[in-house]
Amino acid sequence: MTGTVDFSAGGYRFLPGVFQYSGGVAALSGHAIERVRFRTLLPVKQGFERIERLIAAAGRPLTAFCACELRSPAPFTEQGFRAFNESYVVTLQKWGLFDGKVNPVARSNVCPEIDPPPEPCFHALSFTVADADAAPSFVIAGSAETREGGGHHGDAGLHRARPLSVPRRRDRAPRRGALRADLALRAAAGARTRIRDGLPLGRSRTRRVKSVRAERLAP
Repeated sequence: MTGTVDFSAGGYRFLPGVFQYSGGVAALSGHAIERVRFRTLLPVKQGFERIERLIAAAGRPLTAFCACELRSPAPFTEQGFRAFNESYVVTLQKWGLFDGKVNPVARSNVCPEIDPPPEPCFHALSFTVADADAAPSFVIAGSAETREGGGHHGDAGLHRARPLSVPRRRDRAPRRGALRADLALRAAAGARTRIRDGLPLGRSRTRRVKSVRAERLAP
């Protein structure tokens, strides 16, 4: 299990992942993580501009930015995914978050089946604030409903996935749905394990695990 790294400039520690995002973050002592959800989805460029203003208005440095939630129109191709990430980390590098190799900011990215956005957008962000009396707080990166450990998207790191090997014939739909649900639940369990083993928070303080799916988790 990869150990955590303190990012004192932002007031949090993180689980190293891949260059585009970390595996999760937890507030350092004397800090708390605040989440802000936008009323409407914001394209990435405008989203970064709004995030910069929000963090500045809170009296925090841009390095306090610790996690974000994206919405995209459809799954990326291998080439498209890399191109998007290489563009995405440019702003993080300007903000003193990305050093060219290590990225402390956690991220999730959902492709809505209903009313998808026309381009990748920000849905929400998290950043740290100073709070001497805060209870431990953390955010984990999103996990896909696919098996981890393959080579999907071609990046070595924490979240590597390979497509499901279940036939797409109509009579196999219930079986495929059950498998996808099982993998989603396993991903949630894996996230709890990463938090317990990698982000030393003592007893579990998880309040909610959210599954973003167009299908029911159980038949």
